[in-house]
Amino acid sequence: MKSLFSFRSVIASGMCVLGILFSGCSLDYVNPNAATEQQVLNTREGLLGLAIGMQQFYAANGTGVLESYITRSGVTSRELVVTTTFQNPLDLEVGGTVLPTENGDILAIWQRSYRVIGMADNILSNVPKLTDVQLPPPMRSGTIALASLYKAMCLGHLAMYFEQAPTAVGTLAAPASFRPRADVLAEAIRLLDDAARQIAATVPNAEFNTTVLARGLNLSTTIQAMRARFLIMAGRNADAIAAVNNVPQTAASVSNFTFDAQQNRNPIFLSIVQAGSSYAPRDFFGLPTALLDTNDQRLRFFMSPNPRLGNASRLPADNLIVPYFATVDAPIPAFRLGELVLIRAEANARLGNLMAAVEDINRIRTKTRAQDPHGLGAALPAYSGAVTAEAVLTEIYAQRCVELFLTGQRMEDQRRFGRPAPPNPSSFQSERNRNFYPYPALERDNNRANTPPDPSI
Repeated sequence: MKSLFSFRSVIASGMCVLGILFSGCSLDYVNPNAATEQQVLNTREGLLGLAIGMQQFYAANGTGVLESYITRSGVTSRELVVTTTFQNPLDLEVGGTVLPTENGDILAIWQRSYRVIGMADNILSNVPKLTDVQLPPPMRSGTIALASLYKAMCLGHLAMYFEQAPTAVGTLAAPASFRPRADVLAEAIRLLDDAARQIAATVPNAEFNTTVLARGLNLSTTIQAMRARFLIMAGRNADAIAAVNNVPQTAASVSNFTFDAQQNRNPIFLSIVQAGSSYAPRDFFGLPTALLDTNDQRLRFFMSPNPRLGNASRLPADNLIVPYFATVDAPIPAFRLGELVLIRAEANARLGNLMAAVEDINRIRTKTRAQDPHGLGAALPAYSGAVTAEAVLTEIYAQRCVELFLTGQRMEDQRRFGRPAPPNPSSFQSERNRNFYPYPALERDNNRANTPPDPSI
């Protein structure tokens, strides 16, 4: 059994490495109480501490990746309205060709993603250096799978928002090379495939699950869910169905990012719900009238009416009340089980299996709150539209917009399902205001030779 002192040492070691990654500073200074960066990375305590810190940073309030994915892309895809006067979110809400590359919200997505990727790469490159005595196989497999999962989640989201991206962190001496988003997706899927093999071959032990893996996170189901998410994005429909079928639609499959009321607070509560927040949910999910049935019980599960308008857009804004964003310590699902049903529906529709797709559409449409582990239930009648590929895919898109509201995926969905392109000049009435983001100015300044031209819109 690990002592309290030992567990705190793991966390402290991880925080030291996090400091290196965040500041770029070296620990190689004269201090008899401090270890060098390489000494930390070559120890069991250092690597496990980094794994703990990586998970915390991904979901952290104010500086984490999860919050930037949900809020920034939510503004671009019209899920959210801006309720502040700060210039960065206001520029993001206008979007279009006038969105400056110096925008700090775009930089937040980019920079935070690569901080997590850098942590994951340090874990993946240094774990093999430890012996089985230092890191027994059940701890090793779990740590490798965890780092692979978090790197894959970041790469997959970068592919949602940027036309090209590096798959590893560069240095001043060796700047990162950019790869097309199809290659970035392929690397994310490769990492997830490896993570699945790792834990299938050697099941992580109780020590890993209690001292390294974040509380509430289901490692195996999250790996399979992310495989399904990125496989459907890559057009690998049959493989996406197989990944979906690896995750039972039961409460045992639920996986959460967990928070507390002190330092590790729910970032979406802070960004959208608490007084003085910067964003608010769009009335009726920001959807065109034709895509939403106002009898859908998920509408009032997510938000309550509020007679107010966005700061600059003047678009109607409501109050976010969904339980997993409603309090400072509410857990946020790492994925929603309904997403997997809709992935299978989409894959079948694209394979021409329209009746199978409709069966899954109806699983989402007719589901009640009591039948869903996340409490998400539309309680709508079964689908009665045309059974054609175009009509079925449109219905799947509409269901994804509601079932997956505020998961950071709508911008990708809008392109994949062929929704209307952003107008030029930009309009607040459009379904989205960008196809892809421009590359952050800071990246271009530091990596001018490799950074591609910005997309036109």
